Amino acid sequence: MSDEEQKRLEELEIKLVYQEDLIQTLNSVMSEQQQQLLELREICRLLNAKIESFSSQNTAYQQEIPPHY
Repeated sequence: MSDEEQKRLEELEIKLVYQEDLIQTLNSVMSEQQQQLLELREICRLLNAKIESFSSQNTAYQQEIPPHY
């Protein structure tokens, strides 16, 4: 193998190592974001349930006629 070929091979190996590291980093970031997304969905579900609960309480309250009417 010539020096030129050896140098090209080493450069390709270096690029491969950097790409593998980048893929691992991206995978880690995506995993964290997926966990955050799941947590946010759960928070939204709980908030929607609270809003519905308050709405139903408010509707029941509004349907009562105040004593001065």
